[in-house]
Parts: sequence; C-alpha cells; structure tokens
Amino acid sequence: MSSDTPVLFHDLSFVPEGDETVVGRLDTGSYAVLPADGAALLGRMADGMSPERAAEWYESEFGEPIDMDDFLETLHELGFVRTGETVAETRPVRFQKLGAAAFSPLAWLVYLAITVTWLVLGARHDDLLPDPHQFFFVQSALVVQVVITFGQLPLVFLHEGFHTLAGRRLGLPSKLGMSNRFMYIVFETRMNGLFSVESRKRYLPFLSGMLADVVVLGLLGLLAHVTRDASGALSLTGRVAIALGFTVVMRLIWQFQLYLRTDLYYVFSTALRCHDLHDAAVTLLRNRMWRALRRPERVVDESQWTEHDRKAGRWYGPFVLLGIVVMLGLAIFGSIPIVLQYVEIIGRNLGSGHLDLYFWDAVVSLVINVGQLALVAHLARRKRRIGREVS
Repeated sequence: MSSDTPVLFHDLSFVPEGDETVVGRLDTGSYAVLPADGAALLGRMADGMSPERAAEWYESEFGEPIDMDDFLETLHELGFVRTGETVAETRPVRFQKLGAAAFSPLAWLVYLAITVTWLVLGARHDDLLPDPHQFFFVQSALVVQVVITFGQLPLVFLHEGFHTLAGRRLGLPSKLGMSNRFMYIVFETRMNGLFSVESRKRYLPFLSGMLADVVVLGLLGLLAHVTRDASGALSLTGRVAIALGFTVVMRLIWQFQLYLRTDLYYVFSTALRCHDLHDAAVTLLRNRMWRALRRPERVVDESQWTEHDRKAGRWYGPFVLLGIVVMLGLAIFGSIPIVLQYVEIIGRNLGSGHLDLYFWDAVVSLVINVGQLALVAHLARRKRRIGREVS
C-alpha cells in the first residue's frame, strides 16, 4: 500500500484515562493502551489521513519523527486494520432491552426489597442464615452431593447471565458460554469491548454477578421461610434452599481472593486505572527476588507494562496477602466443617453393621469422591508430562 493512501480501520473506540488512551475494537475486544500522542496519531489516520501525511502531522505537532512502518505493524497485530475481509454488518445487540430492564430503577427496588426483607427475617430467625452445619439437609451423603452439584448450575448460570446482560445493556456483544474444567461444568462470560467504554461504566458489568448472588441468597432465604412446616421448622425444601444458599455465600467470599483475578479484582484494577495490575505486581515481586539473589538473567523487562501499572504494582502485595487470608478462612470456616460432617456421616453409615440403603449410599458417595480426586490428579500429571515433552 502506498504511504499516501489512507489505511482502512475497523470501528475503534477511544477512551481517555489520565495521560493515556484505551483504544479498542468493540466487536473483538482487542484493545491497546496508547500514550496521548499515539492515540492522537491513530485518530487522525482513522479519520482518513494517509500514513505519509499523518507522519508529517505528528512531527509538526510533537516535534519528533514517528516510525510509521513500526506503528502500522503494531496496528495490524492488534487487528485494528482492515485487511481486505468483508466488513461485518453492524447489527443491534440482542437482549439489550432485557439488560436495560434487569438494571432499571424498578429492578433495583425489587432487588433491594428482597435483600432487606431477607436480612430482617434473618435477624429474627437464625436458621435462615446459611451455615456449614446446615449443609447436609438429609442423612444421605449421596443425595446431598447430587442436589448441591446440580442445584448450583442454574445459580452459577444466573451469576454469569447477569454479567452478560450488564454488558448487553451497554451495547457490547457480551457472550455467555458453557465449558468444563476437568470434570466440572462451568459457565463463562466474554465481555468483548468492555475496555472500549469509559471506566465508570465498567463497574456494573464487573459487579453484576455478585449482585445476582446477593439477590439469589435473599430469594433462597425467603423460600425457606415461606415453606416452613406447621411446627415452624424448616421443611425439606427450606433445608435444600439454605444449603444452596451456603454455596452462594462461599462464592461471594471467594471473590475477595484478588490474586485469582476475581470480579472484585477487576473492580479494584479499574478504580486504580490499571490495565494489567496482577501480572505487573507479580513480575515486580519476582524481579526484586531475582535481583536480591543476584540472578539478573532471570529479571523480566518491566517496560511491557504501563508506568501506572508498575507504580500500583509496587504496593499491591498486601492485597495478595488478603486473598490468601480469605482462602484460609474459607477452608477453616467453610470447607473443613463440611468435610468433617461428611466423614462423620460416611463413617456412621459404613460402620452401622447393616447392609442397608444408607450403607450403599455411603459406598457410592465415597467412590464418586475418590474417583474425582483420582481423575484430577491423573489429569494434572498428564498435563505436566505433556508440558515437559513439549519443552
């Protein structure tokens, strides 16, 4: 292409953030953080200025030449430049109206009413507050295992669905998909183009999943309350609801493990105007360690992260520590009590001396759990072996 021929670009968004500008494609989610001068140059070229004229304008405006070939190569790598393919027709984003309704003032009032009602009832009735000792709603370990495993699926789907709707509300082509991690079914939300909107609009898409969890927790508590039996005790339906509510509480607390790049991590990163806070912080920490050990050859080039990310990354360590504390808290106050109850139930049913339904219930449950652990260990070993063969 001649240097005096304008370059054709995909539709790009330009979002100023301090001294930098986030430039991205709404359709693919590809984005880059450019300094103000680079964003200004790209903006001129996107408006139809040829590379030759744009280079002249840049040198006149900023007092130094620009390596246009290198700049164009970077833009091609980012996928910003059209390369002869047919430009996709822009279509209205599906479910945008549903997304707007899900976060309308009326919807917020409904969410607030559900949550406040549940909290008021929970203050009066302790059995409505999820507790690990309410996890085993029947004496059958297998029934609890199956109900909790499959009962969580629609709740996790709703969590991710709220992320998707929050993105669709902004006109983003966010997508909700199903995948698996080892033998577990998971739902994943891809919010393409989220960094193409100004930062204040990103908070709701990041927090909407936790909003769904809080509302679900309230609904489960209300369901347990309205289905009490004649004596006022929780019915089987109510006990199942409270047990599922406990899994929701665990997921909410899990979000505070920021080092896992949870929803709250992205909220935190957005508030600090960082683009890759975790990797920058981890790299800085490792570089300090390698310098202290006098191993300069292991030091990674830090210039690949923005100056702002590097500054924030220097004091991000305590938040990694917070995530570890949360992990230990989940284990001590959540997982370990449930494991102890499970061992107690399995031991009682296996040691009863009767080959009854509870005995075989314990056998099947134990086989499933041991099989899962063995499969995870096998897949992990195979992954490491394949990694060694490739290297």
